[in-house]
Amino acid sequence: MFDFQEELKKLPNCPGVYIMRDEKDNIIYVGKAVNLHSRVRSYFRKNIGRGPQIDKMVTLISRFEYIITDSELEALVLENNLIKEHSPKYNTLLKDDKTYPYIKVTMGESYPRVLFSRQMKKDRSKYFGPYTGAAAVKDTIDLINKLYQLRTCSKNLPKECGNDRACLNYHIKQCLAPCQGNITQEEYHERVKKALDFLNGSYQDTLKELEQKMQQASESLEFEEAIRYRDLYNSVRQIASKQKITDSDGEDKDVIALAVEDREAVVQVFFVRDGKLIGREHFYMKHVSETPRKQILLDFVKQFYAGTPFIPRELMLQEEIEDVEVIEQYLAKRRGGRVYIKVPKIGSKEKLVELAAKNAALVLAQDKERIRREEGRTIGAVKEIASLLGLPGVGRMEAFDISNISGFANVGSMVVFEKGKPKRSDYRKFRIKTVSGPDDYACMKEVLTRRFVHGFEEQKELEEKEMEKEYGSFTKFPDLLLMDGGKGQVNIALQVLEELHLSIPVCGMVKDDNHNTRGLYYDNQEIGIDRASEGFKLITRVQDEAHRFAIEYHRSLRSKAQVKSVLDEIPGVGPSRRKALMRRFKSIEEVKNAGIETLAGVDEIPESVARKIYRFFHGQDSDNQ
Repeated sequence: MFDFQEELKKLPNCPGVYIMRDEKDNIIYVGKAVNLHSRVRSYFRKNIGRGPQIDKMVTLISRFEYIITDSELEALVLENNLIKEHSPKYNTLLKDDKTYPYIKVTMGESYPRVLFSRQMKKDRSKYFGPYTGAAAVKDTIDLINKLYQLRTCSKNLPKECGNDRACLNYHIKQCLAPCQGNITQEEYHERVKKALDFLNGSYQDTLKELEQKMQQASESLEFEEAIRYRDLYNSVRQIASKQKITDSDGEDKDVIALAVEDREAVVQVFFVRDGKLIGREHFYMKHVSETPRKQILLDFVKQFYAGTPFIPRELMLQEEIEDVEVIEQYLAKRRGGRVYIKVPKIGSKEKLVELAAKNAALVLAQDKERIRREEGRTIGAVKEIASLLGLPGVGRMEAFDISNISGFANVGSMVVFEKGKPKRSDYRKFRIKTVSGPDDYACMKEVLTRRFVHGFEEQKELEEKEMEKEYGSFTKFPDLLLMDGGKGQVNIALQVLEELHLSIPVCGMVKDDNHNTRGLYYDNQEIGIDRASEGFKLITRVQDEAHRFAIEYHRSLRSKAQVKSVLDEIPGVGPSRRKALMRRFKSIEEVKNAGIETLAGVDEIPESVARKIYRFFHGQDSDNQ
């Protein structure tokens, strides 16, 4: 038994991190302290205005532990790592774990490349960014390679120079082929320098050069070249026009503001690089109920900048935060240079912070409306169905369907919806083992029996291993079974459940003569449902999804069986070559339509066998194939 009074007396008067655990030994809170003795003891004093959320957390503490550090800065780093690792329930958490794209110029190579990267490593490369849009980064890299014709291959040059022929990029004038010795290292580096200038925002020289080349090509009647230079010129102008100057000092800075409403919080960040606003991003914060705004802002700064590879010279915040000096030290250590945290009060910088705050509020308002609509389609629809059937609540729904053609390759499908949304990781396919011929009822009985028997086995295994979490899609039983059909399918399901001593509500999804959902069959009667309601729309989605999943599985089995049966008749095609063809082609029709050259391109298929396959389907070889 954990003795709180004794353990509190043992707390040292030094910096460190404290960890609160509940009765199941789960970590529910992690914090840092300049003085562990004072900080941890404060949680167990009465009437000190900690707030309802912290008061509730304290009642759940079963024991605590701590880790001492040499400094408050070390405690901050350790606190961040532990929060990221364990996501404690009562810590305010950054929901998004985003990585931002960078443009990487591999200056450590003899012939540098311009690459897309999501990591900023301590190597000899130069990095530009971060940027908020991956598509824009890729477009910029593509433009740079077209402008300066830099290589994109990963060859070790000049060591591998001349080993292979020049690639397609050389022939379409997007690379000067240094791999063939077509350009000296000095000339190549001159082009790399121009690319670096371009990435630093110097566009005028490039625009002038392109304009001159366009004019020269036009005067020489080389109109295709003139058009190519014109397109490049327009692309550069478009990129240049997107850069908006936000500050004359040309510094890198992040502008951070937040909006809070009820239990939701959104932090908006404007990314300013070289004095230019290059983009913005918003982040959601969890566990913010009754948390002060300053604390949310502090938690965001600590968590976000512990994970992002790029740290600007200045952070402009909406409000003052605690531990500013420690945070600045921590960020400076990560950045490798001074970092300043400021709260602008007047002028253009304050207006930029206000703009970020307005954007955060707008995102929060839009998101709440989106969540409201989404909940109507999902949770609201589920509540509507539960009310219609007289059930207290429905969390998990499972729907089943059978697919076959005249009894060939009977298969069953199981789709799962939780809180009105498909949980595709729990979908399962069944190949019927005990039924031959078109008997949907017998097939459904086998599928349901196998589903629940497997569930019992998984639950038993969990108990034997003393595991608390479910580990398979069958472990958790549904709150409602949905059958694709009416009375007959429902009765089969009820029979299976009775034999297995299970009590689960079963509802049939009844269709009309046009195969459209008409209503529900439950408790021996058909229940009408408003076709305009969200509940009806959800039932239709569940039914269509179960049908789609079963049909796709049946089609894949049918296709493989067809390929196998036909290919077995071709001389020279044994099991391994048949499998190679099945891996390469999706259907027998694709094999039939393939030419000799395409067939010979398949692993394990020599040209002689390719000709036999082609003759089998076409009766002769063709010089055009």
